[in-house]
Amino acid sequence: MTRTAWGLRLGAWGLGPGAWACLLVTIAVAAQSRPQRIISLVPALTEMLYAIGAGPQVVAVSSYDEYPPEVKPLPRVGALLDPDTERIISLKPDLVIAYGSQVDLQAQMKRAGIATFDYRHGGLSHILVTMKELGVRTGHAADADRAVAAIEARLAAVRARVAGKRRPKTLLVFSREPKTLRNIYVSGGRGFLHDMLEIAGGDDVFNDIDKESVQVSTETILARAPEVILELRPEEIPAGLPMQAELASWSRLASVPAVRNKQVLFIAGHAVTVPGPRVAESVERMAKALHP
Repeated sequence: MTRTAWGLRLGAWGLGPGAWACLLVTIAVAAQSRPQRIISLVPALTEMLYAIGAGPQVVAVSSYDEYPPEVKPLPRVGALLDPDTERIISLKPDLVIAYGSQVDLQAQMKRAGIATFDYRHGGLSHILVTMKELGVRTGHAADADRAVAAIEARLAAVRARVAGKRRPKTLLVFSREPKTLRNIYVSGGRGFLHDMLEIAGGDDVFNDIDKESVQVSTETILARAPEVILELRPEEIPAGLPMQAELASWSRLASVPAVRNKQVLFIAGHAVTVPGPRVAESVERMAKALHP
């Protein structure tokens, strides 16, 4: 429990003036410890910060941050593989949000006396837990709780809509070389993409693979015989010929039920592969594609 929470509990218990004095002190301490200059190297968590009301505290972001629009004028400080440590320190942050794998960066921040928030990938539920943790860490716990509750309500609505409907065997593709069937990466049996597909009413054909992502060959896809191929494209795909070219890539797998029955579906847009606060929107789009 935080110091502020302890102070509030003391007051609720009706303790005397001493307890109220303690409450005032703990509130002051909490206000002082609330970070005022946050740097985020994780685009998904940048989105979370803005979703919970901590956007004004963000002073710099990664090279790949695109959303929300408010991040566009902010300084860029590298990314997962190339964080600009000197630039980060020069901006005098009091909290740096980094990937758990950025061990060296976190060690350098510790030596510089800068606090860090350690982010690690997980399933869809982990997204919601992370939002709440960020809320506590940044002084926006109540806002984070409300944001998470809104997401949970939308996900519950999707579950209710697809309940009882047949779940098609679905191949969830999130990366491949454009206009080819090379370097195909799909969702495995765990992770947020897998969770999104399951909530949306699909049956992941790689349920049995205990990985977040799997690189697959065309032979493997033929063997799994998906009824639907749902491809997530983080970039916007213009209508017309470019889309037809992408669809044509799958024609070489004509014996796959999804291809034979014209059930190769695309969902495009930056949000669809980001484990952030727009996850409910992405699940809704998946459900609409699978169960129109």
